Amino acid sequence: MVILGLTGSIGMGKSTAAGMFRHLGVPVYDADANAHKLTLPGGAAFDAIAELFPDVVVAGKIDRQRLGGHVFGDADALAQLEGILHPLIRAGRDAFIRNCRRAGFGMVVLDVPLLFETGGDKQCDYVAVVSAPAFIQRQRVLRRAGMSEQKFAGILQKQLPDPEKRRRSDFIIPTGLGRAVTFRFIQSIIGQLNNRNKRT
Repeated sequence: MVILGLTGSIGMGKSTAAGMFRHLGVPVYDADANAHKLTLPGGAAFDAIAELFPDVVVAGKIDRQRLGGHVFGDADALAQLEGILHPLIRAGRDAFIRNCRRAGFGMVVLDVPLLFETGGDKQCDYVAVVSAPAFIQRQRVLRRAGMSEQKFAGILQKQLPDPEKRRRSDFIIPTGLGRAVTFRFIQSIIGQLNNRNKRT
């Protein structure tokens, strides 16, 4: 089974690309969605986060904006949060891969925003990065609710620069030329990897 890592900086269109892989029948593990589930009431990370940051629990739920306020710009707090979440996210990823392998899938996608930054690329056979011109990325991100120039700059600082991600990836998926172009690139990647899988 081929494991394809899917990554890309904020605002580059990774969620759209992941949806296209799903549409084409490839199972996708969404690291962000899994992290969100872990922080819901009853989730495996809820109690540990509530103990570490008690004021982020509002009406029995973790207020994600308050949590973000704690860790934004505070490297120690972020490291503590990641120490709770990352082992659980990795366990979820490993279970996903095992289940897909048992089900007989020839290919899976691991949708991980910080794939290179966390060393997750070492678990992948290939890596694809979504990429768009910087001005398109900027427009997309600054349209998001609650986003500011300062927050955008802070997020970019934590992420490997787009040119470096492109250099380290096996495939580059353009997302600034329209959805049809992106979809054709993804179809091509699936075809190439299915052919390689058949030869091995």
